[in-house]
Amino acid sequence: MTSDDKPHVSIITPTFNRADFIEQAVDSVLKQSYQNFELLIIDDGSTDDTKERLATVLEDARVHYFYQANQGQSVARNLALSRASGDLVCFLDSDNYWPENKLEIQLTKLAEQPDVDVVYGDIVTVDEQGQEISRKNMRRYSGDIAKYMIRDNCVSMNTAMARRRCFEELGAMSGTRRVADDYDLWLRFSARFRFHYMPEFLAFYRVMEDQISSDKSRRFDSNWQIINDFRRDFPSAMSKKDFDSGFAAFHCRKARYLAGQNLKRRALVELLKALKFEPAGRVTWRSLAAILLK
Repeated sequence: MTSDDKPHVSIITPTFNRADFIEQAVDSVLKQSYQNFELLIIDDGSTDDTKERLATVLEDARVHYFYQANQGQSVARNLALSRASGDLVCFLDSDNYWPENKLEIQLTKLAEQPDVDVVYGDIVTVDEQGQEISRKNMRRYSGDIAKYMIRDNCVSMNTAMARRRCFEELGAMSGTRRVADDYDLWLRFSARFRFHYMPEFLAFYRVMEDQISSDKSRRFDSNWQIINDFRRDFPSAMSKKDFDSGFAAFHCRKARYLAGQNLKRRALVELLKALKFEPAGRVTWRSLAAILLK
């Protein structure tokens, strides 16, 4: 196989004031064992020295830098998608990084399973200094995963690789949400495309206090809008029972979070909402008992 025959991968990295970390992210891309890629960096209005830190790597013809006024990473990712030329698309946030074989092993899996549209895996959680915190991951799924995705987002953005046609058929990021745009994307894709979970650690995910994803209240609000929009737009994606079960799971998850914040009354309201969707749901009743007995 010549280099011209190899799939071309577009890697999208939105960034905002991550000068201290973006070099490590970019370096992890440039050191990939698979080298037929382009890296599109979208600077979402950084006020630090991000561009200066990237001066050397921008000499690489595969690395493309774009600047926009701050509009959020959803808009930044869409800009990159509009410029991307690859057969496959990956996302790497500027404060995270990849193991050297990330692209290679995913491309091998897609070649082995041409009916699969998206491959993804697990993350290693690290702290701000890059020290490992945990390798514990949520349960993830393969195949037609819509009935699992409606319950919670099991697809890790920084580990995913998707065929370009997925975006051509169902569009890119919503562009309207500052939080959970990744959930919106993968949930929509799950209505039509096949996913494959690889039990491999495919990204190092850095946890910091100022991350958007750390704002759980905003994320719950956004997730609620997302699953309602999905049910409206893709009513045949799953059975009514699976939709109702997923909505009940959302309210249970929110109830447990509120209870953990010592907001028991609000937690009980969420559990009552869960019972309306799934009156006989064992998870709901167990959550109710746990909160009442706490």
